[in-house]
Amino acid sequence: MEDETSNRTRREARKGADTGEVIATIRRIVVDGGRDYVGQYIFATVCLLAVAATTAFSAWIMRDVIDELFFRQRHDLLLPVCGSIFAAFAIRGLASYGQAVTLAKIGNGMVARYQRRIFDHLMKLGVGYFAETRSGRLAARINENVTGVRDLLSTTLTSVARDLVSLIALIVIMIVQDPLLSSFALVIGPPLALVISSLMRRLRRATRESVEVNARLIGAMQEATQGISIVKAFTMEEQLAGKIDTLVTEAEARANKIARVSERVSPISDVLAGFAIAGVIAYAGYRAAYAQEPPGNVMSFITALLLAYDPARRLARLQVGLERSLVNARMIYEILDIKPHQHDRPDAQPLSVTEATIRFDHVTFSYVPGQPVLDQLSFTVPSGSTTAIVGASGAGKSTLVALLQRFHDVDSGRIEIDGQDIAGVTKQSLRQSIAYVSQQPYLFEGTIRDNIRYGRPGATDAEIERAAMQAQADAFIRAQPQGYDTLVGENGATLSGGQRQRLSIARAIVRDAPILLLDEATSALDNESEARLQVALAEIMRDRTTLVIAHRLSTVVNADQIVVLDHGRVVERGTHRTLLADPGGVYARFHRAQNERGLELVDDIEPTPQRGKRARAGGSA
Repeated sequence: MEDETSNRTRREARKGADTGEVIATIRRIVVDGGRDYVGQYIFATVCLLAVAATTAFSAWIMRDVIDELFFRQRHDLLLPVCGSIFAAFAIRGLASYGQAVTLAKIGNGMVARYQRRIFDHLMKLGVGYFAETRSGRLAARINENVTGVRDLLSTTLTSVARDLVSLIALIVIMIVQDPLLSSFALVIGPPLALVISSLMRRLRRATRESVEVNARLIGAMQEATQGISIVKAFTMEEQLAGKIDTLVTEAEARANKIARVSERVSPISDVLAGFAIAGVIAYAGYRAAYAQEPPGNVMSFITALLLAYDPARRLARLQVGLERSLVNARMIYEILDIKPHQHDRPDAQPLSVTEATIRFDHVTFSYVPGQPVLDQLSFTVPSGSTTAIVGASGAGKSTLVALLQRFHDVDSGRIEIDGQDIAGVTKQSLRQSIAYVSQQPYLFEGTIRDNIRYGRPGATDAEIERAAMQAQADAFIRAQPQGYDTLVGENGATLSGGQRQRLSIARAIVRDAPILLLDEATSALDNESEARLQVALAEIMRDRTTLVIAHRLSTVVNADQIVVLDHGRVVERGTHRTLLADPGGVYARFHRAQNERGLELVDDIEPTPQRGKRARAGGSA
């Protein structure tokens, strides 16, 4: 007995929580964006009420049609009755059109609003979130769920303003015409409510599972198409086809389950409604045959009953639609509720760059607690100079560049630019003062000109072309079918790796920032192109503070300063010549290894023998 009481209490609590969650979600959507459409919602509500009123009027007028026109043959009422019926249907048609178009415009506006809002929010999240989240799955999840916000409000308004009002009006007409028949017709309500309540729990779980499976499916397809060259090179077609087939089968099963559960409402409601309507007609027919009552009231009652069936059925399915939309809306808010790990301080000021001197002061940072990638790292990059960072894989080179751009915050220590702690300045002003070229160049959808202009939106065509010339890219750009207006394809698929890298460098050049970060910027170039580009880079770096991450030592021989990292610490510092003067030094050993073994990448060199440890977990960013 106690178990039954406990279970009943839990069910009631869960039901209350679900109802409260629906109300809370709708309230949040209204607060977030619905208030901007108040005027349009009022117009749509008036139209819906007009539809409900004309529907009820159609049932009410049937009594006069039967009793006055046909039974008593009041021909003087023929024109008023027919005119009122025509007016009712005309008003209903116009009102239906008005509410449908208005709600569609509101819905489309809300979808656009949430798409912009989600993108803006994602841009505020740190790079760590995107490192842990597959882009394809994230895009699919957003696409699947964003319409749920629109449907939640539209479905609720339509059901309340049209269907509920219509049903109440028709029930009132039924009760006025015949209270006894009305009580018999309404007995189907309680069992139908119980059936719907039991179905909703299963539908809620199945809908969330379906969204997740579809997101995984779309993400897997996107990855396969983006990596098609690797797929074909390693003959992975059958493996990926099997993986996709498994996901498709799972998605199909979830969709079928949702269909079975959600559509189960229709046959149950039809059976109950058919039983009630048949019983009402049978009893009304019996009374008309044996009690000699005028048929007007009965026909009006039956018309109201039949007209009430559609809004009643839609209201029965309302919770089905609400559950789907509610799951979608919750998943959208799960993304919007993610808090950015990095915030500008309340008192953050824009970075003011005068000399562009960079100073790392006892910087410690770790991706995994207790496993520092950078450990008490200190050095200074003087204004207008070029500093090269050299070290084995995992030494912390790329992490250092990421910290300078505040992709992460340091665990301890300070990074300063012209004496200003970058933790205390706005991230936007910091990054606007930096031009960055990564070792993995990325191009966006659009033309070559568009991709270079991303470095500085206000750049003129002449500045873009001048930057391309400095990056040794002008010749191959003009050889393209439409020159600078040639579409680059997805991530520059129509261009070679070296060409993409040169466009990435041109983007950094056109930014015209006082600080230049080159993360192995020439890694994708052949020796001849690299030699030409080094001449251009030397000219560009002359008046800028430049930090170069280098694997190939040939790219750093002219640096003003070379900083050698080993396990996150500075172990050597000097020029190419002074570091080579110490034959037992780390840099000299790297240099000998490249000369003797013909290596280009320092990543293949083991760390110093005296330290004798491999790179710690976390690696470079």
